[in-house]
Formats: sequence, C-alpha cells, structure tokens
Amino acid sequence: MMESTIAVILGGGAGSRLYPLTKSRSKPAVPIGGKYRLVDIPISNCLHSDIRQIYVLTQFNSASLNQHIKNTYLFDAFSRGFVDILAAEQTPSSHQWFQGTADAVRQTFRYLQNHRADRILILSGDQLYQMNYRQMMDDHEAMNAGLTIGTIPVTAQDATGFGIMKTDDKGMITSFIEKPTMEQLDGWESEVPDELKAQGKVYLASMGIYVFNIDTLWNLINDNPEAVDFGKEIIPKAISSKMNVASYKYTGYWTDIGTIRSFYDANLELADPLPQFDLYAQGKRIFTRPRLLPPTKLFGTSVDRALIAEGCVIEADSIFHSVIGIRSRIGANTTISESIVMGNDFYSTLEELEEVNPEMPHRGIGAGCHIERAIVDKNARIGNNVKITGGSHLENTSNENYSIIDGIVVVEKNGVIKDGTVI
Repeated sequence: MMESTIAVILGGGAGSRLYPLTKSRSKPAVPIGGKYRLVDIPISNCLHSDIRQIYVLTQFNSASLNQHIKNTYLFDAFSRGFVDILAAEQTPSSHQWFQGTADAVRQTFRYLQNHRADRILILSGDQLYQMNYRQMMDDHEAMNAGLTIGTIPVTAQDATGFGIMKTDDKGMITSFIEKPTMEQLDGWESEVPDELKAQGKVYLASMGIYVFNIDTLWNLINDNPEAVDFGKEIIPKAISSKMNVASYKYTGYWTDIGTIRSFYDANLELADPLPQFDLYAQGKRIFTRPRLLPPTKLFGTSVDRALIAEGCVIEADSIFHSVIGIRSRIGANTTISESIVMGNDFYSTLEELEEVNPEMPHRGIGAGCHIERAIVDKNARIGNNVKITGGSHLENTSNENYSIIDGIVVVEKNGVIKDGTVI
C-alpha cells in the first residue's frame, strides 16, 4: 500500500506570521531543535512510514530549502524513492503563482500522475509531531473512504484557528466549519475520552493531514476550478457530495508552528526533561543533513535544561533552558536564558577573529552579554556587553536588525547588534 502512495508536503505561502524568520527562507526551511529544519519532520514521518515518493511544493524564498533537500535526502540508484521540490511555475494553462493549498496541488497534479499511485498523502511543512501514517492509510482503506482527514481534539480557545468537524458513530465526517468564532462553536462538541474531556479538548480539529484516493482528488480539484483551498472549499464540497469522508483521530503530540510564539514554545519544550516531542524515541528519529561537524567545546559553562548542537565553541558562564544551534560561538561571562540561538552556517577564520571592528562584531554572541527570552537567527553578530531581555513589558516593533513579537526579541538572520546595546 505504501509503495502506491505519494506524499505532497505543502510549503505554505509567504509565512508572514513567522516573520522575520521567513524573511529570507520559506517556512519549511526554518531551523528547529538546534540542527533540523521544519521540513525534516514530515519527511522523517514519511520515511518511517515507508513512503519514499515525496514532493515538497513551494514558491517563496525557496533557495535554502532547495539546497537543504538536495544535500540531505539522497536515495540509491536502485530505489524508486525521491524527495523533490515542485516550485510554482508559469505554464500554458496557468500564469499565476499558487493561490492556495488546493490550487498548488491542482497546478502540479501532472507530476503526481507520472507515478503509479493510488493515494495522495497531503501534509503541511510547518508542524511538529511524530506519526506513522501507515495506520491512517489502513483506516482509510478499511472505511472505504475517498478522503480521510487527520483530526485532533482541541479546546474552544484553539478551535477558532482550525477547521472543526463532527462525525457519526462510524467515524465518517458529517459536517465541517472552517475557523469558527467562539459564538459558532455551540453544538460542535464531539465525544472524546474522559481524560481529554477534563482538559476541555472536545472539538475535533483538522490537522491539515489528508489522504485522498487519487481519482477522488482529481475530480474534486477539477470539478471545482474556483476552489483554491482545501480547508475552506474542497473539504466542505467533498462532505456535501456524500462521498465517504473519514476522520482519523490522532491523540499524540501535535502542534502547528504558525507563529513566533508557537515556534519559541515548541523549541524550548524540546529542552525539557521529558518533552512531548521525543527526539530520542527509538524508531522515530528525525533525519536531517549530516554535516560531520566536530564535537561541541565548553569552557567553565554551567548548563541546565538545554539542547546544544554539535560544532559549538562556548565560553559562557551559564546556559539555562535554551536551544543552541550548530557552530554557535558564545563568549566568556555571557548568560543565555530561555532563548533559541540558531548558530552559524560556517566558521569564522582565525584571521577574522583577530580583527576588531566596533561596527561589525564577530559572528556569534560576544563576551559579557545577557540574552533572555530571545531568538537569535543564523549568522547573527552580537557584540560584547549586549543586554537583550525579552518579556511582556516590550511592545511589538520591527527594526533593521531585530524585531519584538509577543515579548520575544528576534535578532534577524545576519543581523548586527553592536557592543553595549540594550534591548
């Protein structure tokens, strides 16, 4: 069954809610967990599920994503497996960029038809979860469904950001509403286990994970040429057409990395003693680019509840509840707390480190700094004696080298914070 399945990972649009992390990269290329990219999550789930024909659809800032895919996912010459990028392109039948999730699949469907596939698995490129799709495929087959939607119980507060559905006693979806208001939620509760009910998670939300029979998908996107989005248009039309639309109820950890706050929280949770997303789970490891970096070196640093990737040189006094990315350089007498430091794409040479330029600090974080509740993007240059203290006391703002969003200070990729700066 899995050999006749093609996975399509949707790269999303401009990623404005994750700005400035998406200023120079697409959402799936955003680093997470110190050494991974967001796109590694669904691809790894696919590989663990024996799905090895994978397309990633993208159109915004795709250069770094293309490079990551090219350097990471290489299959042997005797395998049918691939991970390929499908970028928006002008064709005789379409001169527009992707207008939405369904339109992206419609415009690239000719590539999907080149393979002997019976099912199309459609995934999002900005979610954090560990799922073996085989069980979802088995349920799809057993229920004779044309479309199966992955669903997860959520609270009323969260329900307003998702598509919410109701099912019958056989697990078939009978009604659907996209991003309802709090007033519209009355009557949309579903039967869930008592444990979830006690948490207020009584609404079945769409995870943005779909299994289509390929013929069903073809008919839906072509019979409804004006429909550009799966959640808002295609799913309601599928339900109203009386086809079998099934719900696959998932109860594991899943979170949508759609905002700076959700990105920040999901990253820091990875440094907890027993995080819900387990990077160490046997048989569920996350694949990424093998960089063959040297081990990390630490000099007199106190470390507590932190993830530290390989290739770092750290002289900091302390690192608390933080994620430190590859090739990070952190100077002496510096403290890092509740922060994400994404690291660097390459090392500075000894000659560069010997140069002193007050206007251009060295790549990394300098000496005598205090970094708290911040995200420091790749290749940022933070000088000596810099104090960054995020928190609710800060108003949202955007400057040339950093932004403040929901109390989190985000130093942009290649951003420069000069010596002595206080934020």
